[in-house]
Amino acid sequence: MPLATTGELVTRAATARSAVPAFNVITLEHVEAVITGAESAGAPVVLQVSENAVRFRHGRLLPLARAAVAAAERAAVPVALHLDHVQSDELLRQAPGAGFSSVMYDAARQAYAGNLAATRAAAAWAHDRGLWIEAELGQIGGKDGRPALDAHAPGARTDPDQARDFVARTGVDALAVAVGSAHAMTTRTAVLDHGLLGRLAAALTVPLVLHGSSGVPDEGLVAAVRGGIAKVNIGTALNIAMTGAIRAFLTARPEAVDSRKYLGVGREAMAREVTRIIDVLTDPGPRP
Repeated sequence: MPLATTGELVTRAATARSAVPAFNVITLEHVEAVITGAESAGAPVVLQVSENAVRFRHGRLLPLARAAVAAAERAAVPVALHLDHVQSDELLRQAPGAGFSSVMYDAARQAYAGNLAATRAAAAWAHDRGLWIEAELGQIGGKDGRPALDAHAPGARTDPDQARDFVARTGVDALAVAVGSAHAMTTRTAVLDHGLLGRLAAALTVPLVLHGSSGVPDEGLVAAVRGGIAKVNIGTALNIAMTGAIRAFLTARPEAVDSRKYLGVGREAMAREVTRIIDVLTDPGPRP
């Protein structure tokens, strides 16, 4: 089917008081696993390519993006393509021509005034080209191997009043909020501040996004969707599934050299995890 757009999927989820899952992809096996898992669950999905993934692919966006588009167009469920955690304006400008309907522009490391100015400029440019744009306020942390900020550190959590001002002045379409999760967690021990999430949901009219969701237990994800999250980003959980399956395969078969064998096992493990996560996020119950 034709590519869906991230904006339509997130808007539909927000209206239904549910959340659309968004999975970060690095290889073609990731792309195929996400689509297979979403088809098994019968649910729409967002494929996300991060700036880090582009850097891993020698700075070239198009090879993975074109593969993702080709796979998405053959999917039995709606699939959208999203460019994630973009800090480079050069990369931002490649998004429209590479099949992306949306971008997450990340200036969250800057002080508030700098984040606001950079994001406002990026949003104006994106909207002129029909792109849906997400931004981040507060610092979710954990990117590029850096530790997450302490829960009580200044700027670690998103302030509702500041968020209202930020959204109004930048014109972004969605906001990634810092409520206790962190990127790249390999344990599911993150404790979300659901009270803060409720205040953010009450303060804002744009959909809210949860980053670092791999570190959040299932019950925390369900509560987050009930509390107002409309897009749930997952990356590390897929890498854990893939690496664990490949490690087990090669440990049991040290003579194996055909990469199709162990990559296939890794792809299947990721697809199962995609289906499992979507099932967790499906129908989490009514929001208060």
